[in-house]
Amino acid sequence: MRMRDDRQGELRRRVHNWSERLKIAPRILRVQRMTQKWGSCSTTGIVTLADDLIEQDPGFQDFVIAHELLHLKVPNHGKMFKALMSLHVPDWRKHDVSRRSLAYSDVPRRFE
Repeated sequence: MRMRDDRQGELRRRVHNWSERLKIAPRILRVQRMTQKWGSCSTTGIVTLADDLIEQDPGFQDFVIAHELLHLKVPNHGKMFKALMSLHVPDWRKHDVSRRSLAYSDVPRRFE
């Protein structure tokens, strides 16, 4: 249980840092077991991250966190969203493409 709490704490700190950087804060942050996605964002300001995201490389963690936080500002994947992703996570397309392709092989979850 302690290791799980430590891991969740690491993700929460990373989200806090990104929240300050982007000046966007979720109303609620959840870190929990997820079987299909790395993260999600609700229209009510709830950001949920997969608890084992912490096992992924830091660049991918940043991609997922920034992606979900930016959805609090822009709810779709249109031009504005992509421009903000490019501004804050310049190599985001690399992470987006690499993890999507892994989703259809042996990785049990995917990022959408």
